[in-house]
Formats: sequence, structure tokens, C-alpha cells
Amino acid sequence: MTDKTNFDTATRIAAGDDGTTYDGVAIALHWFTALLVFANFALAHTWDWFAKPTKGLMEQAHMSFGVLLTAAILARLIWRWLPGHQVSSLEAGWVKLASKGTHYLLYLLLIAEAALGFAFRWGAGRPMAFFGTGIPPMIGEMARPLRRELREYHEWIGWGIIVLALLHALAALYHHYVLRDRVLTRMLPSAANERA
Repeated sequence: MTDKTNFDTATRIAAGDDGTTYDGVAIALHWFTALLVFANFALAHTWDWFAKPTKGLMEQAHMSFGVLLTAAILARLIWRWLPGHQVSSLEAGWVKLASKGTHYLLYLLLIAEAALGFAFRWGAGRPMAFFGTGIPPMIGEMARPLRRELREYHEWIGWGIIVLALLHALAALYHHYVLRDRVLTRMLPSAANERA
């Protein structure tokens, strides 16, 4: 057992893996973000199947999850920028650039999606729903055509986020099952226990 462990460690170091993993907060925020993204996408694309009272509840849930998602994105960015929470990349060359580019694009789209959600809700002069309460508008009312346009952008960016998130997940599975590196496993909840 010790020989195998020593061999695995030597192989990992030779591949440029310094053994670092994400901490528990980063891992929790990552999976919480993913859960909220897919839940909100599912809500937005199924609420038209239901009668008005249920649809209204689903729309309220979508907005509430959107507020939580905004908070999660901000928390992730702050946590990532704090000293001591950076994790070295396992990739090199163009793969590293593609990975970083995908992450930055996902962050950019998530921020844009949240901003658009708030903008077209507040632009209608209505508070943003948040689990039975409302966050009052912080901007003035907008003309209906502009609100419609913002809503359209919100929908298209939602699709972009889902496509990118699925590609991100497929890349992680490729790393795990084909390249057999730790790209996926160091973002799993068990990795936080190893770090502790």
C-alpha cells in the first residue's frame, strides 16, 4: 500500500501537481452555485406548463434563487481573491488558457445574468422577490420595450451559462476518466476533508 502511495505521489509531482485542493468554503460555494444555476434554468423553462398560482410561485422561487445566486457569486469572487485561497492549476499550455477563459467567461455571464434579472424586475417598478419579502427597486422605471429587450438578453445568457456549465462538467469528467488527474476530485466535498 505504501509503495502505491509513494508511486502515486511521485507521478503527481512529475505531472506538475503540487497536491493542493480547494478548501471547504470554495467547494461548497462551487456546488451551491451549480445547484442554483440549474434550478433557476429548470424553473424558467417549465413554469409555463403550470396554472397561474403555481407559475407565480415558481417565478417567486426563481427570483429568490437569483438573489441567492448573486450572493454566492459575490462570495466566490471575494473568497477567491483573499490571500491563501488560490489553488495552482493542474493544466498547462492551451488547456490552461481554455480552462481559465471558461471560468472567467462563466463569472462574467453569471454577473451579467444577475444584473439583467434585477434590472428588468426593478425597471418595471416592482421589488425583487426574496422568499416572501421584496427588495425595493434601486433604479427608476424603464420603458416596456427596453424591459422586453433586457428579458430577452437574460434568457439568451441563461442558455449560454447552461451550455458553458455542461462543457465545463464534460471537461472535468474527461480529466477524471481519460487523463486520470485530480481536476475533478479536488473540487469534490471529500477533498475538503483531505485538506483539513
